[in-house]
Amino acid sequence: MAESVALIKEKFENATDIVALINEYSSDERAAVKKLIDKYNKQLIALENEKIRTENMKRYEREYEQYGYICGIDEAGRGPLAGPVVAASVILPKDCDILYINDSKQLSQKKRDELFDIIKEKAVSYGVGIVGPERIDEINILNATYEAMRDAIDNMKVKPDILLNDAVTIKGVNIKQVPIIKGDAKSISIAAASIIAKVTRDRIMEEYDKIYPEYGFAKHKGYGCKTHIDTIKEIGPCPIHRKSFIGNFV
Repeated sequence: MAESVALIKEKFENATDIVALINEYSSDERAAVKKLIDKYNKQLIALENEKIRTENMKRYEREYEQYGYICGIDEAGRGPLAGPVVAASVILPKDCDILYINDSKQLSQKKRDELFDIIKEKAVSYGVGIVGPERIDEINILNATYEAMRDAIDNMKVKPDILLNDAVTIKGVNIKQVPIIKGDAKSISIAAASIIAKVTRDRIMEEYDKIYPEYGFAKHKGYGCKTHIDTIKEIGPCPIHRKSFIGNFV
């Protein structure tokens, strides 16, 4: 008597060797079993494609593999009207096997949150730098970004031997730097830093939303969407707004 489809489905759901199960049931002519096998074949193909994509994102890490500790640097929050700019620095292990790391803007919030914890757990070292709105107004956003990046590096337990940066060359850092245009989509180290920076900043803005709920920071994270700008025009700015960013409509 043939196994029930429900039992076969349960085997697939709990399997550690999907390929072996596909081979075992590949001759089963039942439509439901064929559909099940097709589903898991597609998952295997997607997984292999992801492994290839991840390996391609290591090309700069391979190019500079002679350096001991390769560190990716990125920031989040240069453009918003409110809140801090946050930078992160990440040294991944040379044999990094974390899948789905990508430019944080290409990932869902759920996936970013998952990777945030995995990256922090598996990284050789990481650091975060946070520069608030008053300092941004004082020294301008570019210099504030450099300051946040320097702080992120200083907050690492391991000193990097080389920095892979997303497009910029950081002033005041005596470590070899490699600026990479759109680096958060090309380097796994920079992409990992982009995830740490964005999740950290998003969570900061969610906390600010509890203090200043009328502005909707949890939703737009301080960026200049229409509802945010309209609220500022209506009730004025709050203490975390960047005065140098809102002069055109306040």
